[in-house]
Amino acid sequence: MGKNTDKLYITHSEWASEDAYSASAGSGVNKSKSSAASFKRLPFNFCAVSLQPFSHPVCTADGTTFDLTNILPWLKKHGTNPVTGLPLKSNELIKLNFAKNDEGEYVDPVTFKVFTDNTHIVALKNTGNVFAYDTVERLNIKAKMWADLVSDEEFSRKDIITLQDPQNIESRNLSSFKYIQEGASTLTPEQEAERNDPSRNLNKAALGNAAKILKAKEAVAAARAQRDPSNPNHNPALPSKSLSALSKDGSAPSRAAHSEKSIPYNAAQHTTGKAAASFTSTGLTPHTSAERALLTDEEYMLKPRRVKTKGYARITTSLGELNVELSPEFAPKAVWNFVQLAKKGYYDGIAFHRNIRNFMIQGGDPTGTGKGGQSIWGKNFVDEFDGPASHDARGIVAMANKGKNTNSSQFFILYRPAKHLDRKHTIFGKVVGGLETLSRLENAEVREIDKRPVEDIVIKEVGVFVDPFEEFQKQKRERDDQEREKEEVKRRGGTEDDRTTWTGKRVMGGGTGGGSNGGGEVGVGKYLKAKGTADEVPETDEVVGEWEQEVMEEPARKKAKLGGAFGNFNSW
Repeated sequence: MGKNTDKLYITHSEWASEDAYSASAGSGVNKSKSSAASFKRLPFNFCAVSLQPFSHPVCTADGTTFDLTNILPWLKKHGTNPVTGLPLKSNELIKLNFAKNDEGEYVDPVTFKVFTDNTHIVALKNTGNVFAYDTVERLNIKAKMWADLVSDEEFSRKDIITLQDPQNIESRNLSSFKYIQEGASTLTPEQEAERNDPSRNLNKAALGNAAKILKAKEAVAAARAQRDPSNPNHNPALPSKSLSALSKDGSAPSRAAHSEKSIPYNAAQHTTGKAAASFTSTGLTPHTSAERALLTDEEYMLKPRRVKTKGYARITTSLGELNVELSPEFAPKAVWNFVQLAKKGYYDGIAFHRNIRNFMIQGGDPTGTGKGGQSIWGKNFVDEFDGPASHDARGIVAMANKGKNTNSSQFFILYRPAKHLDRKHTIFGKVVGGLETLSRLENAEVREIDKRPVEDIVIKEVGVFVDPFEEFQKQKRERDDQEREKEEVKRRGGTEDDRTTWTGKRVMGGGTGGGSNGGGEVGVGKYLKAKGTADEVPETDEVVGEWEQEVMEEPARKKAKLGGAFGNFNSW
């Protein structure tokens, strides 16, 4: 079975040889692949020089796209097209105008179709506007209407530049780019210097005191470069950019720290669902990030255990007044509903339609039948049983309902404990004042048939003294203002007390004690000397000094007294 052998199997070396045979691929299955195997495609939104997404797109007459900030240094150094090697000048570049949707994706400005690597993309030479070829073909070429669909400027067929053609992907083959074949560097001098910096890959946080020396040397070098008259960016009137870019601890700000997106205070636990919806529907714009949904202020406050401030309201009836304490901590929806209806005057003029002695009194129905009423949202809302509240005392205020999750506007007030109502009705308050009024309500004469008072007991007004939700928003605004003030003080360098130690010594910007120089240097800036005045020593290069410990002179040793009566007879 093997090659020129009587083995009943094929060895590994025979399978790995170039002339191996495969039932599915035939002979020569392991021969070296064609040149297409090395094909690497450049995405349409990438610069052909940096091989990174462009921010300021330009193109040549043949449709090669570049980023302006990357192609200009190349043209200044080489003067050629890096892809083809032909001469190229900066005035031959055409600025491209890409349209974007709300998600920041490149789209056709007419049909708003998202550009992909399989879209036939063209640009107009005279305007630089970018379209899908299908749009230009249907609305310009076939209609013989040679005007830009965005700017209405006239153009001709020769002004159409193909940026990407799915049928001709060889034009975007990275392996055919001349500068890649020749191995030419596309880095700017600044990028070359950064790449050649030996300390670029050092973990300075783990170097201890040596990191401070490295940072100080970098600051000194940057200051010298800023003072160098030959430096095109030199401006004596401006402070050193290298020092202003340093953080308070002397280190450069981390890019990751700026890219972190802070979570809003009202972010929900669930996402917007756009990623899942776009994944299952081709009619939606694709979303790849699971962004958290944002709650409204009302939705944010109506979460249990969020608003803990007690609320207070007064129910004025025809038999007296009742002061009610509202508890939004465990029943925020019920309290919100009661407070908002009271502010609207919803309860004004409504009669209590049910009054049972030794049990409760019920009201809040504008129809007076016990079958009506509507919540502030126009629909029933859910029960709230999370808290420890119980129907265990006289004066408990709870929501009346017709079953599970059917709360509307009706409520009742207990005359005596009724533990059997626990986890059946939402408790949102209790009577804390006007118990004598509650007694008058209980003793009012009622009809035996439907327990309705003989003489109507009317709610004249429900006044809200303390709205717990307004208090919560007020406290939140005050906390936000305090945080902003702290950030502003911290940005300015702290308060006067923060800049003075307990010994009365001024603290410099870097956090070390010392005299106030008024310069406000931070980080390694404390090592740089400020520009001297006319009567001071002329300016010299900055150096990092070291503290020299003073050598203390050893005191003279006293002669030791020897024991004995006569000693050594030196005094004789």
